[in-house]
Amino acid sequence: MASKPQASLTVNIFEAKTQLSKLVEKAERGEDVIIARAGKPVARLTQLYPEKPKIRFGGLKGKIWIADDFDAPLPPEVLAEFEKDIFPAERPEKAQSGKPETKAKRFDDASAT
Repeated sequence: MASKPQASLTVNIFEAKTQLSKLVEKAERGEDVIIARAGKPVARLTQLYPEKPKIRFGGLKGKIWIADDFDAPLPPEVLAEFEKDIFPAERPEKAQSGKPETKAKRFDDASAT
């Protein structure tokens, strides 16, 4: 989730020189610090994000291999395992005893006093 952007802090150059380490910590946390000369913004101290490494294609060349028959049809005994019924057959009807099936009663903690 993206963090909520924080308001910028504006400081004059003299204050920035005396509190640089604190201002850098604020920038590390994601807060922009505007540095001003005589009240006019001239620079921004902001958080740096690491550069994404460049993609280097072919780095595993010669280190991996794919079998010649990797996409060949599966043997019948393996294919049969995939085609088995995953769920058991439905339960047979219960023997009818003439009485309707009743569900267990549920008791709340409050009523069990």
